[in-house]
Amino acid sequence: MKNYPLLLLTLACLLAFEPAPPVKTILLKNITLIDGNGGKPVEHTDVLIKDGIIVKIGPGQTASGASVINGQGKTVMPALISSHVHIGMIQGTNHKTDPYTRENILSQLKKYTDYGVTNILVMGSDEPMIFETGLRDSAANGLLPGARLFSAGYGFASYKGAPAMKKNYHPATAAQAIRELDSMVALRPTVIKMWVDDFGGSSPKMDSSIYKAIITRAHQHHIRVAAHLYYLSDAHRLVNNGLDIIAHSIRDQPIDAPLLQQMKAKGTIYIPTLSLDEYAYIYARRPDWINDPFFKASLEPGVYEMITSSTYQDNLKNSPSYQRNVHAFETALKNVKLIADAGILVALGTDSGAQPVRTQGFSEHLEMELLVQAGLTPLQAITIATKNAATALKINDHYGSIAVGKTADLLILDANPAQDIKNTRKIAAVYKAGVEVSKGPLLP
Repeated sequence: MKNYPLLLLTLACLLAFEPAPPVKTILLKNITLIDGNGGKPVEHTDVLIKDGIIVKIGPGQTASGASVINGQGKTVMPALISSHVHIGMIQGTNHKTDPYTRENILSQLKKYTDYGVTNILVMGSDEPMIFETGLRDSAANGLLPGARLFSAGYGFASYKGAPAMKKNYHPATAAQAIRELDSMVALRPTVIKMWVDDFGGSSPKMDSSIYKAIITRAHQHHIRVAAHLYYLSDAHRLVNNGLDIIAHSIRDQPIDAPLLQQMKAKGTIYIPTLSLDEYAYIYARRPDWINDPFFKASLEPGVYEMITSSTYQDNLKNSPSYQRNVHAFETALKNVKLIADAGILVALGTDSGAQPVRTQGFSEHLEMELLVQAGLTPLQAITIATKNAATALKINDHYGSIAVGKTADLLILDANPAQDIKNTRKIAAVYKAGVEVSKGPLLP
């Protein structure tokens, strides 16, 4: 074995000069680009993606070895981000089974990406399993199929009040709230969620001393606080006490100038969840999308039959809450326009997944349609669903817009949503970190 050292040297040299794994390069050619920043669509341009990152934008690009996608007639926009959802709460038409399982959650994360939603924030309904098994961290870091998952941990509700979940807190005192919040810090929640509402008079409302303590303590831990609310008066008090995110619309009356000024000065974020309020009554009117395959594909088994039944629709129509729900929706539409016009950051969220009728994926597209119905432009609605929602989650350094250096989370559409917001539903492909993960919920 006189040549053994020479053999080792030869092998070392070969290994040293072994080529690096090829970089995955994609070139989108001749597309119409909506970048999420609010500007007009740019026609006949190109986007170059390497290893999941956007590296060049502009016409006339070439790249050796790239997979070239002809974008003639296609529009490219950022993937959607939903800053208020729930997972593992629905399965079929009821809550009799325990839907909070790994299998069900992964299925729902996949559903979100089928609808072009690649990042979600679960607002206070999570359970220990998602943290103890590492599911939250794996999903947030893009290591699992489906949408990246961010969590508000376990929410805070009023003492002996709604909502009642397996794992949320109902502190009787401010001191108890502080202890419970401290115990949750190790979970690294994106925000703290609290419910400050009487649910139409059916539940005691959280005492102000408790929500003040939650806000103060969360801020000491450098964590923001989001609140479920309904009334203008509560919004005034909460914003005055430092609330960071209003997680539902103000729905009892029009927002006033003093609150608009205070929200603008404090940087309060507003998540209107318009679709939630429409779902509260709209099935009684058989909306024009109820038979749309894009909607039906998002439903849990049995839900379509339930919502189209005369019994269900009559119950909605005859409910004592029907007119209140209609008024709440109409007020929400007016308020989101006033808030957006005031220059306050509006971020997309839907409360999808909290109930079977608040369908995951479709709701995010319906929300954009409702924002346009409220008087915003399609491009404003898209920015709310992309850049603004990323800002609300504090992930805007990587997601929410199509820009050099950002992660290539994007939608390829068969039509331009700047012309009709419903065109976001014409999904040709969904890309997550530069990899095609879906062709939309409806296969050709």
